[in-house]
Parts: sequence; structure tokens; C-alpha cells
Amino acid sequence: MKSAYELAMERLAKSDPDSSKPLTAEQKSRLGEIDRVYKGKLAEREIFLKKQLDEALAAEKFDELEKIQKQLVNERARLEEEREEEKNRVRRGAN
Repeated sequence: MKSAYELAMERLAKSDPDSSKPLTAEQKSRLGEIDRVYKGKLAEREIFLKKQLDEALAAEKFDELEKIQKQLVNERARLEEEREEEKNRVRRGAN
């Protein structure tokens, strides 16, 4: 008898047959490169915005501090979304 997990995985495999297709070495390499690029972009934005956070904190500009914190959260989310979209294109073979 199959577990609920096994049944769910079978249904998932039927609904998206490309998901079980193994990745080529080139695709794996490209996925790793995408991760490295986006880690760098994220680090660059964090350094820039944290510098602004420190400056706003030192100047006691608390309204600006809150805006910068929101911007940091939004930048992280945007870059993560871009990274996943690019990785999905590579997985589909659309490089």
C-alpha cells in the first residue's frame, strides 16, 4: 500500500512530466552560476542599503530608517524572484 506522500508525488509527476527529467551538466553549471551571480547582487545591495541604514540611524532619521528597511526587504524579494525565474528558464531548457 502506498503512502499519501507517494501518491501525491505520482500525481505531481503526471501533472508535470518535465520535472522528473534529469538536468544536464551544462544546466547544473548554469544553475550554479546563477546562484553565484545573484548572491553577489544581493550582497552588493545589502552593503549599500546597510550603509544608508547606519547613516540614517546616526542622524536619527527614523522615518528614513523605516523606508530603507522596507527597501532592503523588497530588494531581497525581487532578487530572489528574478533568480528563481532565471533558474526555471534554465530547467526548462530555454537558457
